[in-house]
Amino acid sequence: MKTLAFSAAPTADGVTESGSSSAFAAVRTWLVVLHRANPVLSWTGWLHLLLLPGALLGLVLDERLVTNVNPWIKPLKFLFSDIIYLWGLGWVLADLPAAALRAVRRISWGVAVAIGIEIIIVFLQAARGTTSHYNIASPLDGVLFSLMGVFIMLNTVLIVWAVYLVWRHRPHGPAGYVWGVRLGLLLFLVGSAVGGAMIRNLAHTVGAADGGPGLLGVGWSTRAGDLRIAHFLGLHALQLVPLLGWWLSRYVPRRATLLTWVGAALYAGAVAALYVQAMQGVPLIAVK
Repeated sequence: MKTLAFSAAPTADGVTESGSSSAFAAVRTWLVVLHRANPVLSWTGWLHLLLLPGALLGLVLDERLVTNVNPWIKPLKFLFSDIIYLWGLGWVLADLPAAALRAVRRISWGVAVAIGIEIIIVFLQAARGTTSHYNIASPLDGVLFSLMGVFIMLNTVLIVWAVYLVWRHRPHGPAGYVWGVRLGLLLFLVGSAVGGAMIRNLAHTVGAADGGPGLLGVGWSTRAGDLRIAHFLGLHALQLVPLLGWWLSRYVPRRATLLTWVGAALYAGAVAALYVQAMQGVPLIAVK
């Protein structure tokens, strides 16, 4: 690639010494490098940010309830999650060598389209005052849910392609980070598989109906099992496991590879445990 994202990663020392101004400068540098390395995923993330005021306005003005919550809660959660995903994936792909450039461009465009269509459907269904996921209540709802499923599947296939690329072409960076990228993408696919289980069940709650009492902010059920927890943790392995590998490479370079593998194994175990717990109908935190 012409610009290697890893080489511009901010150091902890620089942020600590200069305080908040350096932290802001580091974030700005990160975003500039990301935009140069992968403008497609960078712009898609910024377009998500442009939708944020509309979702916040809906949250304030819309008094309707959908499954006992404001319909604009889901668009807000998806906006933030998508931005983290798009920019995290863009950063990871930017560390691949030039030999993978054409494939990276195709993956980036495919992911941008898939995630863009998904967020449009989520917004449309919120505006209609209904759910976007698992909704087959009317022909239109069924078509939109099916369309969203098609593009979610496309996104998953593209990540499988990305996994192939990072194993065939060594990403730029030390060994711990490289293994963090590889294992993080694999664990993302595990999280995607949990999402597939929710689609098959046409619900994310196990042992109760969707829309019951949930944890503040995230809405995870406090009365029954909730598959969204394992899904959430699995998907964000894409960011957390490479960060773990980067941190270990910086502070314990001789053991970074081994510890990255150990960390990824423990992470996978946590996702599996949360999935089993949810399937047994047990909430993460029970509140009576």
